[in-house]
Amino acid sequence: MPSTIEFNLDNNEKNTLLKIAHESIGFGLKHHKPMPVNAHEYSLNLQQHRATFVTLHLHEKLRGCIGTLEAHQPLIRDVAEHAFAAAFHDNRFVPVTADELPQLEIHISILTPATPMQFASEEDLLRQLQPGVDGLILQAGRHRGTFLPSVWEQLPQPEDFLRHLKMKAGLAGNYWSDEVKVSRYATLSIP
Repeated sequence: MPSTIEFNLDNNEKNTLLKIAHESIGFGLKHHKPMPVNAHEYSLNLQQHRATFVTLHLHEKLRGCIGTLEAHQPLIRDVAEHAFAAAFHDNRFVPVTADELPQLEIHISILTPATPMQFASEEDLLRQLQPGVDGLILQAGRHRGTFLPSVWEQLPQPEDFLRHLKMKAGLAGNYWSDEVKVSRYATLSIP
């Protein structure tokens, strides 16, 4: 089973994270860098070191997504930096414009630490997956990719989820080898 989120956030803290993400994108439009954040001005929950992904949507279409799998800085600062990066440094998209900012939908995923999975075969791995719950990190040699739990909405079948994750990692969709390593994590999602 994936780790559970050891903490929860109240509505004020969740709203603060969404506000900081939005403000950091606005700051980035003017200053071309993430908004500086003093973590000590916020609640203890928002000061904890947490790994996050910030996903941007515009008119229900993906507009950017950047994050990290390992915690290395306070949650509030991680969100500010990843919101900026999702808006301006996701190579799949042109940078967000000032006209788009008011229409952006911001989604924040706070990750649990990843735990390695044990499996004897691809079929065994597929049986263990928890659709809608598991975020996965797949690694084979120098190839690595991750899907957040929210990707299950587009790929609800474990076989499809795993095949597309392999392709995201730069492998063939039908690739399998004993060198494949998979870890899973859970997320606290905002909103």
